[in-house]
Amino acid sequence: MEPVTLATERLVLRPFEPSDAPAVHAACQEPDIPRWTGVPSPYGIEDAEHFVGTAVPEGWRDDTTYHFAVVSRADGSLVGAMGLVRLARLHTPERQAELGYWTAKEHRGRGCTVEAARAVVRWGFDDLGVERMEWHAEAGNEGSRAVARKLGFRMEGTLRAKKVHGGTRRDVWIGSLLPSDLPGETGEPGERAPAGRAGTRRPDATPYLPYPG
Repeated sequence: MEPVTLATERLVLRPFEPSDAPAVHAACQEPDIPRWTGVPSPYGIEDAEHFVGTAVPEGWRDDTTYHFAVVSRADGSLVGAMGLVRLARLHTPERQAELGYWTAKEHRGRGCTVEAARAVVRWGFDDLGVERMEWHAEAGNEGSRAVARKLGFRMEGTLRAKKVHGGTRRDVWIGSLLPSDLPGETGEPGERAPAGRAGTRRPDATPYLPYPG
C-alpha cells in the first residue's frame, strides 16, 4: 500500500516523517500512553526515531499496519497517532482490520480523536473494503472505550488474559463496527450515512446473515 493522506475539518492525517520523532517522543512521556498501549516504557528518542523512520514505512510497505500522524491544521502540532493494525485478515475473506490510536495529553477532550478515527474508519470501509472493524483495549481503559462508543462500536465483551503487559496477563475489551453501523456526518446515533460513503453497501460486499436469537 502506498501511504495516503486524509483530511478533516480540523486535522490532517498523513504518514509520519523523521521530523516527527521529537513530538512523538514528547507525547509518549505522558504516563497514560505507555500504561495503556504497547509503546516501550521508558520511551526514548531512539524508540520514536525507529517508529517514524522504520516501523511506520515498513508497515505501509508490508501491509501489516497503516499508521497516520494526526496533525492540527491550525498550528501543525502533533495531536496523536492513529491507524489500522493487525491487517493479516484484510485481504482474506474476513476483510477485517483493527483500529488503534493514542492522543497527546494536551489535545484530549476536544473531540480530535473521534474526528480523526471517523476519517480512518470511512477510508477503511470505502477504499480498503473492510467489512468488520475491531477495537481492542485493555480492560479499564475508559478513555479509549469512550472514543470507540462515540464512533458507533458495539461492545462485544471481555477477552480473558488476552494481553501481556508488564509481565502480567490482562483482560481486553473488544468491540466491533460494521459499515452499516457507521453514523452520518454529524455523528448522531442512527443517522444514515450520505450516499456513496461508508454505510452504503459495496457491490462486492460479503452477505451478512446475523444470528436471529
